[in-house]
Amino acid sequence: MSNSRIAAIDVGNDALKANFGKLEHSLYIPNVVARDMEDRPVIGIEELDEKDPLDNLHIRVHSPALQENNAIYRVGNLATKTTNSTELDPGSYKSEEDQTLIMLFASLALDTVSGKDAKSSKNNVIDANYTLGTGLPLREVKEGKDVGYRSQLLGSVHQVEFLVTPKYQGMKVNIKFDEVKVYPEGFAAYVNLVMDNDLNIINKELIDKQILIQDIGGLSTDIAVIRNRNVDDDKAQGFNLGVSESLEMIRDEILTKHGVELDSRRDVVDIITRKNDRHHIMVKGSRTNVHDITDRILLELAKKQYRYLRNVWQKNSQSEICYFVGGGSAVLKEYIKTLNNRLDGFNIDFFEDENESIWMMANAYYKLISDYIRKNTKEPKKQEQKAASSK
Repeated sequence: MSNSRIAAIDVGNDALKANFGKLEHSLYIPNVVARDMEDRPVIGIEELDEKDPLDNLHIRVHSPALQENNAIYRVGNLATKTTNSTELDPGSYKSEEDQTLIMLFASLALDTVSGKDAKSSKNNVIDANYTLGTGLPLREVKEGKDVGYRSQLLGSVHQVEFLVTPKYQGMKVNIKFDEVKVYPEGFAAYVNLVMDNDLNIINKELIDKQILIQDIGGLSTDIAVIRNRNVDDDKAQGFNLGVSESLEMIRDEILTKHGVELDSRRDVVDIITRKNDRHHIMVKGSRTNVHDITDRILLELAKKQYRYLRNVWQKNSQSEICYFVGGGSAVLKEYIKTLNNRLDGFNIDFFEDENESIWMMANAYYKLISDYIRKNTKEPKKQEQKAASSK
């Protein structure tokens, strides 16, 4: 595993968050892709090279894991500017969508070409080896979908070719995985709560408590029940409801009422969570309050999420606290707190730092995959020592 680079990637429904190497490189890419039927027209290359690759990610992806092989895509910020961009649909399985893999491969290829080895590539082709830690929603892991997802990644070489992308145009990256670990998202959140990056225990008081973790994503919600330092698989529940549908409703209503078309769900999240001018948009140059739209739709969703919490807590009455994590929790935080104060008064907690909540999964996968590598590089040495001492 010595030549293998660590990748810890959370393909969130809102955005991909990834940590690489010794945490010296991380990426945040909105989870939006657009199929390109033909190559993009090339702007003057000199002009192109001054632009940010992250804003102009244009790639061809070749992989036997994809249903549509060898297709050309605009990814992330570039995709949000097109009319045919797609975000993951409610009800879809993350493990079965081409979009999840396209985002994953794009981030790995970007990490590779931005590294020092890219300079020494032959014929603009770079071979990259990764040890990957990633995750899937609890309900997908419970249904065993992690097995197929992992084997699709492990068994093949996946190629990303940069087309009209600044700095990297014409480069190809062949991605191979030495190992892939797919973790249930709820457990990952727990790991992040109790361990630091060097895998030292930081929250001793949490270790032996029974706690709930409600992870609200774009398309799904997982409630993990942690007891005896493990996810109780029988008690844990996954629900087919996240914030995406509500964000789409807000987007549609803003268009109908104010005639303003927002590029993507990401823009709606920004309007709801930003520090200044929350719940305001610009309409023909005037600051306009959209509180009536956002409040009504988000309160409805918060009530459903609260019902999930209540049902799981009733079945696990000895739970001491529930932590809300994930991008959806940042969006619904104020609404859920208000409901809880008015109704049951459960012991619940949110992460005040929204950034911490959003990066929680990627950081957890990093800790888990680092731990896996550490254990597996030490073991052979121990075995060698044993063999030597028994002679």
